[in-house]
Amino acid sequence: MILNDFLIQNETGLFCAYGNFYLDPKMPVVNAVISHAHGDHACSGNQHVYCTKATSLFMLHRYKKFAAGTFYLKAYHESFMLHGVKITFISAGHMAGSAQVLMEYQGVKYLYTGDYKLQDDPTCEVIEFAEADVLITETTFADPNTQHPKAEDEIKNLNDTEMNIMLGAYALGKSQRIIRLINDHCPGKRVLVHHSIMPFVKLYEQLGMDMGKYEMYDRKVMKNNPKGLVYLVPPMVFKSYIKAINVVRVFASGWKHLQSSTGLQLCISDHVDWNDILETIRQVKPKEVWTTHGSGSQLKDYFKDTLLVKSLN
Repeated sequence: MILNDFLIQNETGLFCAYGNFYLDPKMPVVNAVISHAHGDHACSGNQHVYCTKATSLFMLHRYKKFAAGTFYLKAYHESFMLHGVKITFISAGHMAGSAQVLMEYQGVKYLYTGDYKLQDDPTCEVIEFAEADVLITETTFADPNTQHPKAEDEIKNLNDTEMNIMLGAYALGKSQRIIRLINDHCPGKRVLVHHSIMPFVKLYEQLGMDMGKYEMYDRKVMKNNPKGLVYLVPPMVFKSYIKAINVVRVFASGWKHLQSSTGLQLCISDHVDWNDILETIRQVKPKEVWTTHGSGSQLKDYFKDTLLVKSLN
């Protein structure tokens, strides 16, 4: 029997009282099961953290000695127990080391997706599907009008200008994917990487990911080369360098409001869109769908006569 209170959303995050752990807590807890290392899913200061090796490396770099009291590193498909709940990580395809969390309790399977994507991405593990009684899915872009274009097609937009490009992207996950995409599809571009992004690039390579060619950003290189450069920067830097000449700006994101209305656009998302969520439901075959990280109202309307959909927000 599905337990309606198996996961409860509170101000700290998604809590499983049956296993006495939190999924991706927003503040330090005793037992944290972390799906991936992005800041809105992985905070510092937890006493015990259960995650993949890649997630631990990213957290240790970002939070240093405050990352966690103790890490318990788990490989994909390696099951472990937390107070009677059997937990197994399977790949989520969101970024390196990202995991869906399959929880089994009293014969019922609950699958928490964390953030995930179905698009191809050579810089992270391919998503896997597992059948479950309950699918707990993120709904960041759960809108029938949202359909992400192929990242391979979007990155080719950079070939449409000879000007230097200041390209904004999140430092972890997105930036590494962008570097590889440029190498694969924009052979005429040189990639310059902001110093705050470089440690994550090196960690990706340490994990065996092939990034391709890139260089540490050098102001002289940018000034002396008026075309053909892509300067990859984190969001906080994106609107700086206001005096730079012969530079066009573009931000890599699935959010339309972050796209330029006058220049280049780079709609590259690391989340599922509407069709991807529907495909995931087809693959998982759940009896119920619980939604989080976004509005699941349109999903609930879509399945109103065929499948129970409820929000945990």
